[in-house]
Amino acid sequence: ISATGTPVVLVVMSGRPLDLRWADANVPAILEVWYPGTRGGDAVAALLLGDVSPAGRLPFTWPRHVGQVPMVYSHLRTFEPDGQGQRYWDEESTPLYPFGHGLAYSSFRYENLRASRDAFAVGETVTVSVDVTNAGDRDADEVVQLYTHQRYGSAARPVRELQGFERIALAAGETRTVEFELGPEQLSYWSAAARATVQDATTLDVWVGGDSTASLGIVLTVTAASAA
Repeated sequence: ISATGTPVVLVVMSGRPLDLRWADANVPAILEVWYPGTRGGDAVAALLLGDVSPAGRLPFTWPRHVGQVPMVYSHLRTFEPDGQGQRYWDEESTPLYPFGHGLAYSSFRYENLRASRDAFAVGETVTVSVDVTNAGDRDADEVVQLYTHQRYGSAARPVRELQGFERIALAAGETRTVEFELGPEQLSYWSAAARATVQDATTLDVWVGGDSTASLGIVLTVTAASAA
């Protein structure tokens, strides 16, 4: 059917990732509905007929092939970070779909990422804001996601960590400012060496976007807490 040029939507019912490489390359649209329950038929029909816009986002990284498993977006830096996507000679080592991925019947634009302060002390909180625009001609929901990377500290930290997300409904052409709090609750972690929860003075990379590959970013500085 796909070879005839007929518009095709692939509806996938599964409880885990499947090998969708061929479908990704040949089918215009893929709708993952998981195991949708007793009202699943109504929900899937509403999505296929365009009554509502999809807004689900992947809660894990979707690999290209079983040989990539386990595949976690929040991994530590490798010995060759610039070559992370070229590990296999016959296949890209990047995911087929990244953590947080999901499309809608519209497109979204992210602009003007900023923080209330460029530097803040351990124990303090800053507000990170971004302007999100529905750039399409359909009303739709977007899931705005905030990620951070701690460059250095008392322990190695993941290349990216999801620190917050918010689902917003945007009319066609509408722009809204979304705010996230970034402080000890998000930046503290359990240190096996210290046997305690710690927050480091460090440099933070901060990104906001529609999935874990978000490219719109800023850099913040976390300074040591002042002596009492």
